[in-house]
Parts: sequence; C-alpha cells; structure tokens
Amino acid sequence: MAADSGRCGAGQLVDKYGSALFRFCLVMLRNAADAEDAVQETLLRYIERSPEFESAGAERAWLFTVAANRCRDTLRAASRHPQLTLDELAGLGAEKSELGILDALMNLPEKYRLALTLHYVEGYSTGEIASMLGRTPSAIKMRLKKGRELLGKEIFDGE
Repeated sequence: MAADSGRCGAGQLVDKYGSALFRFCLVMLRNAADAEDAVQETLLRYIERSPEFESAGAERAWLFTVAANRCRDTLRAASRHPQLTLDELAGLGAEKSELGILDALMNLPEKYRLALTLHYVEGYSTGEIASMLGRTPSAIKMRLKKGRELLGKEIFDGE
C-alpha cells in the first residue's frame, strides 16, 4: 500500500503509469527496447528522487517530462536498434486500424511527434505541454497545427 503522502510504491507506479509511458516512449523512439529502457529509467528516477507532488496530475506531468527528456537523450545517441516496422507494431498489440496512423506519426520530426502524442494520445493541454517542454503555449499550438498538417500529408500521400 502507498504511504499516507499519496506517493505510489514501485508496483503501483508501474500499474498506474507504465502502459501510458511505454506508449509515449514507443512513439517517440520507434523502438520497443529503447522505449522499455526509457520507461525503466523514468520510473527509477522517480524512486531515487522521491519527489512530492500536490496532485496526481502533477505527478503524471513530471513522469512524462522525465520520459520525454530520456527519449530525447536516446534519440541524440547513436542509433542502437532499427526502427519498428508495421509488423512489429502489430505484434506489440496495436490494432490494424491504428497501424497507419502510428506509422505516420512515427515518421514525423520529433518536435511535432512529441506535441501530437502528448496532446492527442495523453490528453495534455497546450499549456501543460508548454510547461513540460519549456516552450510557450503559442509555440505548442503551432507545433500541433504543423504536426497535423504533416500527419495528414503522411497519411494521404502514403496511400
């Protein structure tokens, strides 16, 4: 059971956030092994630092911010693994109807992929994303707009 402070234990943390963090990292990194590493490092940082949060939303935002930073670090490093194929995505439980969108999303530049995933997949507002990424809300709105345009081109030009 979690402590009275509302802080999650390791098992509860994985149950509560593990799947969402993995999806997020998988879209960012396009590689299951790297995504697993990023999630593990994110959760380990949480356990090591024992941060206190005012709300579950603040805790979730902190975890996604740390995960985004881990993903960026991984993307900066030399590629260790090839990108996921559509067959590998299907093997990881993605529905066939989602594969085209996931593939298109994974082909976008990182800054658009990150904004679109945080907003549309994880449900963060533009203000929350701006705070997480150290950008202005208007910059995030522009990234979302441009990202949607690029995603549309990626989906419809690929047919």
